[in-house]
Amino acid sequence: MKYAIVGAGAIGGYLGAKLALAGEEVTFIARNKNLAAIKTNGFRLQLPDGSEQHAKNVRAVKDPAEAGPQDVVLLTTKAHQVRDLLPGLRELFGPETMVVTMINGVPWWYFQRLGGAYDGRALSSVDPDGALAEGIEVERVIGSIVYPAAELVEPGLVRVVEGNRFSIGELDGQRTPRVDALSKSLMAAGFKAPVSRDIRSEIWVKLWGNLSFNPISALTHATLEEICRFPLSRELAARMMDEAKQVGEKLGVEFKVSLDQRIAGAEAVGAHKTSMLQDVENGRALELQALVGSVVELARITETPTPTIDAIYAATALLAKTLSDRCGRLEVQAS
Repeated sequence: MKYAIVGAGAIGGYLGAKLALAGEEVTFIARNKNLAAIKTNGFRLQLPDGSEQHAKNVRAVKDPAEAGPQDVVLLTTKAHQVRDLLPGLRELFGPETMVVTMINGVPWWYFQRLGGAYDGRALSSVDPDGALAEGIEVERVIGSIVYPAAELVEPGLVRVVEGNRFSIGELDGQRTPRVDALSKSLMAAGFKAPVSRDIRSEIWVKLWGNLSFNPISALTHATLEEICRFPLSRELAARMMDEAKQVGEKLGVEFKVSLDQRIAGAEAVGAHKTSMLQDVENGRALELQALVGSVVELARITETPTPTIDAIYAATALLAKTLSDRCGRLEVQAS
């Protein structure tokens, strides 16, 4: 298959390098130092066991038009970045191109092909003007959940912390030939790629942790391990997750793991900084709307009280505004 990786960061680099090593034709859509590094030296991976893999047979371009139509487009950017990529993104589309949304949080397509009372509703928190729904035809979209943790150490080099699972699924839950083909391709590259018949419930399991641990870490500068082991922050995360569970269940979501299991899973990752904390430290825009603002909106749609989520969202939104207004970054350093 011909793959375009839109977002040559930690997860995009991990996917693209492994797919290229498995013989797939991979093109990274990249910019600046990352673009130069990939063009010069391909993409390197540092794996959890300490070994290193080097994918030299990859292509990198700045303009998607240089890549042309693809079989698969893997969207591995932050949720708030997709809208700005739309004009170029369409250069990658052919008649049968799949767009796999490997993005954290509630996706813009959440209510598309859902069925039931909420079918077809828009989410203003993640797609305020409807540009995403209009620019990426729903027929192209494959949902996905990213489970691995990874870090872009330097341009063209990703350190994989743990995990190799990427669940995928059609929005209407059907098992189609194209999603089966995608699953086989990802598995051949060494990933676990189960096809889900209920991709939204899987999204909520990942979101369950992201909506709590990410903003708490951004506010406290604590790692996953520290949040889960400090009683007060562990209880705070649990309250947020309990409120979110009530929202999800009103939307028909089935939570297949318990709240305690989800927290234990986060704790097991160890001293890992969440993506939102990394963004605070590096002065980047926070992925707040997809991870938390969307849950607040869903709570209003389903008429579910979420006082704890609302409070943490307000505090984190102000932090994001302060950092943006002052073009700043915030990091706790040892004295």
